[in-house]
Amino acid sequence: MSEGGSGKWVVGSGNGQGRVQGMTTLPASTPRRVRRPSNLLPMLAVAVFAALIYWPVMLFANQGAAQKALDSGADLGCKTALACATQLRNPVIPAPGQFWVGMRSLSAQPFSATAAPYNALVTGGETLLGLGLAVVVGLALATLLVRSRSFERATLPWLVASQTVPVVALAPMLAVLLGQAGVQGFLPKALIAAYIAFFPVTIGMAQGLRSPDPLQRDLMQTYRASGPQTFLLLQLPASLPYLFTSLKVAATAALVGSIVAEISTISFSGLGKMLAENSRASDTVALWVIMVYGAALGIALVALIGLLERAVTRWRPVA
Repeated sequence: MSEGGSGKWVVGSGNGQGRVQGMTTLPASTPRRVRRPSNLLPMLAVAVFAALIYWPVMLFANQGAAQKALDSGADLGCKTALACATQLRNPVIPAPGQFWVGMRSLSAQPFSATAAPYNALVTGGETLLGLGLAVVVGLALATLLVRSRSFERATLPWLVASQTVPVVALAPMLAVLLGQAGVQGFLPKALIAAYIAFFPVTIGMAQGLRSPDPLQRDLMQTYRASGPQTFLLLQLPASLPYLFTSLKVAATAALVGSIVAEISTISFSGLGKMLAENSRASDTVALWVIMVYGAALGIALVALIGLLERAVTRWRPVA
């Protein structure tokens, strides 16, 4: 290979002959977004397995209570404990027929004050408001933790200690303080949800803001990017996957916080209020229905965050 008089490179062959080739630019390969495998089949497999073991587990759990009822002389319309396991008024685990009757009873008028769907929407609204507050507080704290080592050393131990305070003790005290200020309704429960949810958001965002490679930071400095520009163009986009992962954890924690706050304070709606009322009435079938609604609400919140993650992070290639 030699340089010709025209300044172009001549690529020669073995016999001395050659040809002149101009410089060509190969198109850069763009990362292809690989379609994620669907979770539907694994979820269906778990559901089928749970359905298969539900009946024997239910019989085993209710057999002891049925035997005690028979020994006390109760008339259950059956003679053996195994046969009476599906006839208990307040079973440990309801039979499918009992659960279906309870589900229809609590869902017949979905928007009435005593219906499970309406109260699930109330609890979901409190949880979403709490998550929004947790994102604002978590992002602010994560930024300060990353920007200042002194702030991290002084604050991080207290952030960890804040998560050891029992929510059951904190919720009534916060409700009393806010009630004296005239704040009632959604906000006290949402603040409890935010109190539980802000910690995973803070830790996840702090890890995400520190995730950019040093070479990427050097490149931003080469372009003379300012601190805010580096934060907005490099650190914040890099932290989004961490944010959504921590949000999925925080969503379930915030949901539990909302329900506990509804139980621990004076509430007129919400799944927590329904749990407290039916627990005092010893209605175990209704308790199981409310728990299923709570689980479905948690799944819906996590699925909603997953859809939002896919919409926001479309630029990120998926392996």
